[in-house]
Amino acid sequence: MAPEGVRGVTAATDAATERLEDLQLTMGEGPCIEAFERRIPVLIPDVADAMHRWPVYAPAVHASGVRAVFAFPLQVGASRLGVLDVFRDQAGPLSRENLALCLTFAEVAVNTLLDGQERVQQSGTDDGLGENLGPRTVLFQAQGMVMIQLDVSLADALARIRAHAYAHNRPLSEVAADIVARRLHFERDQP
Repeated sequence: MAPEGVRGVTAATDAATERLEDLQLTMGEGPCIEAFERRIPVLIPDVADAMHRWPVYAPAVHASGVRAVFAFPLQVGASRLGVLDVFRDQAGPLSRENLALCLTFAEVAVNTLLDGQERVQQSGTDDGLGENLGPRTVLFQAQGMVMIQLDVSLADALARIRAHAYAHNRPLSEVAADIVARRLHFERDQP
């Protein structure tokens, strides 16, 4: 995730989790978005209590069987790298031990991202991290293409892509792939 609105899923444990993450990015709401923007963990021990907070995301996640979600920002000082989301099929707060474990995983994720960047800069070659960024790279490309097509900012281009994905009930990654492959083209609004 980037402050300018560039967002994408880098890694997910399974296809179902990736769809939940993609839904947040498409809708622009959810614990991941909030944790990134507020720069603090967002701990939701009962998704049913978040229906008013995220009126589209929360019902969809709840319907998929998720009962609790915890989002941890990945950051170093003022630099924000992304968010680690943890989903659970039972409502309830994290135990102290599980909270400590989640914070440890977030720290490991930050170090992995930073170490990977450092190795790429030193060697000039990618050690596998770039492969995980593949779908995100397609979203970046699509966002740039829509920015040019519509003569709008990057944030506005992403908003248009997300709106299209939502309106057509498609994953953001598929819409981005169609844009990059030139199967989907956006037209400027006529005054």
